[in-house]
Amino acid sequence: MAKSYVKFEVSNEVVSKTYEALQLVRQSGKIRKGANEVTKSVEQGLASFVVIAGDVDPEEVVVHIPKLCEQKKIPFSYVPSKTELGKSIGLNVPCTAIAVENAGSADHNIKDIISKVTGIGASEKKAAAAEAAKKQNPEEKKERQQAPKPKPQAQPDRPAPAEAKK
Repeated sequence: MAKSYVKFEVSNEVVSKTYEALQLVRQSGKIRKGANEVTKSVEQGLASFVVIAGDVDPEEVVVHIPKLCEQKKIPFSYVPSKTELGKSIGLNVPCTAIAVENAGSADHNIKDIISKVTGIGASEKKAAAAEAAKKQNPEEKKERQQAPKPKPQAQPDRPAPAEAKK
């Protein structure tokens, strides 16, 4: 039975390419291993691609990662086995999730996997981003750029730092 956090099925071809790409990333790039590190990497915007195992138990360990990736617009995929996921990056133990921060020599492979999983090629992605930028109201852009940053205000129950020294 499919887990509740698995939002889509991934073909065996994409799964095998994912394992191969992760082996390359391990050698020449930078990855984060485990649900906690993946979560941090995604929240900080450092991850460029996330892989989640489909057999994690309990599900609560990784159930938040797909939603977080969608919010941060970071592509993600699934593989069926946490044991194989761990082996693909050189671990002797299972691994629930992996975040690719720097693809290294596997950059082309990762982009290929992303295009197959999302159904959007790299050129189409750039076009979609450019289209979204054009749709943005030019006045809103100017307001955001010119908006002054709010100054911190002293709390009423505490004196200002200059008053406290007197």
